[in-house]
Amino acid sequence: MPSSWEKIQVSGQDMDLYTSVPAYESHGPGPFPAVVVIHPAGGVAEFTQGIADKLAGEGYAAVCPDLFHRITDPSLTDGVAKAGSLKDPEVIADVDATVDFMLAHSAIDSGRIGITGFCMGGRISWLAAAVNPHFKAAVPYYGGNLMVIRGGAEKSPFDLAGGINCPMLFHFGEKDANPSQDDMRKLDDQLTRLGKPHQFYIYPGADHAFADHTGPRYHRESAEVSWPRTLEFFAAHLKGVPATG
Repeated sequence: MPSSWEKIQVSGQDMDLYTSVPAYESHGPGPFPAVVVIHPAGGVAEFTQGIADKLAGEGYAAVCPDLFHRITDPSLTDGVAKAGSLKDPEVIADVDATVDFMLAHSAIDSGRIGITGFCMGGRISWLAAAVNPHFKAAVPYYGGNLMVIRGGAEKSPFDLAGGINCPMLFHFGEKDANPSQDDMRKLDDQLTRLGKPHQFYIYPGADHAFADHTGPRYHRESAEVSWPRTLEFFAAHLKGVPATG
């Protein structure tokens, strides 16, 4: 499938986007349903690009913004430290700019946009779904620190849950400490209290980052079970394909 790097402006700064669109031979000219893919602490690297390409193979246009574009300190090379330095108001601006790019793209159906993310991207997927009205489905993978306020924000993603206006599918590793099983119960209670449609899945024996085949905590069985669930969820809410489960 065709993939490329694009560049957009956010608050006067350049931000790179990795984009992957369905092949014409398999899926026609579009416009296609689309998914924002939010990268983990490793950045828009092999794993994130692979997720975008797999989504494109399933008929979605996928767009991955580089949320580390504001980090210019050459000594800050650790991904976890980079993730911790992000500021929620700036992240929201980055995601909003990405969505604006998608809304104006001729290959994308502006009424069928979802979001997914991994690790820090899971947290941002929840946050984005709570503040941007264009998302029709959200799929966070092991998003931690959802009760934490970052970068001068007034509220945490957890506190903003009332703004979520789309169904959510959340994948949790049983052994994960952040988000822990206790965190999961709090998140479940919050969404239930607010009447937000959601599905939570726990993967036995899986730790944080279980879906990332390039990392040390990859848990093949959980990754292979969670991905079809993600595709079925997006198909139901972005393509109108009835769920089979």
